[in-house]
Amino acid sequence: MFAEERQAEIAELVSTSRRVNGAELARRFDVTMETVRRDLAALEAAGRVRRVHGGAVSVDQSTSDEKNIHNRQHLNTPEKRRIAEAAFRLLRASGAGAVVLDAGSTVEALADLIVRSDSTLPDGQEQLIVTHALHIAAKLADANGIGLELVGGRVRKLTWAAAGGRAAEHYLRLRPDLAFVGCNGIHAQFGLSTPDPIEAVVKTAIVQTSRRVVVLCDSAKHDQETLMHFASLADIDTLITDRAPGPELAAALEEADVEVVLA
Repeated sequence: MFAEERQAEIAELVSTSRRVNGAELARRFDVTMETVRRDLAALEAAGRVRRVHGGAVSVDQSTSDEKNIHNRQHLNTPEKRRIAEAAFRLLRASGAGAVVLDAGSTVEALADLIVRSDSTLPDGQEQLIVTHALHIAAKLADANGIGLELVGGRVRKLTWAAAGGRAAEHYLRLRPDLAFVGCNGIHAQFGLSTPDPIEAVVKTAIVQTSRRVVVLCDSAKHDQETLMHFASLADIDTLITDRAPGPELAAALEEADVEVVLA
């Protein structure tokens, strides 16, 4: 196969799957990694792909791109609903007294399920929900069996969530039983990431202080790296997703002893 033909096929793969892995391309075309790197460099120079660590992504995919809350609520809705349902079953079985709900549309779907149920614990006590997300707090404020603690700080209009040092410091003073955390990317080497630095600070604090960390992540975010790393795979306990991770990510999750729940 000529280089031009191979590069055209690589560009088509990136356009279809949004991301390609360099090692997989080398195996697919039976060429060396150096050849793959030259192909990706040529495609990037032509404006057809953007190189990232380990491979390439489509040119319209940025590590700092972040959709607002209204747009995210309409992305991957069936998948997110299934993930939220699996998370709700885990929550009910856990008997956790204090639970953190991160910001994000999948976590918001979980909050909707909590609102429609009575979350009173078996001993008659309210279940304490802690959140820095205004839209989630508004849903839970009058829910049966729920005590609500709202974490303050500067609110990002894009996500309707408090972010930055003040919110992180609040979480660092807590020791919740269970946390449900969203992410924009999960990657075998880079771990969990989000586009915004001040939101990453809050997510890191939640992960560091919670006794059990459950990540809610649809399969579109598998093998993705966004700008800010906030946790390694070893920092989390459970991943709830809608599709089995690919071989590299699956192996890394197993190595980190992360339970994978398919919704």
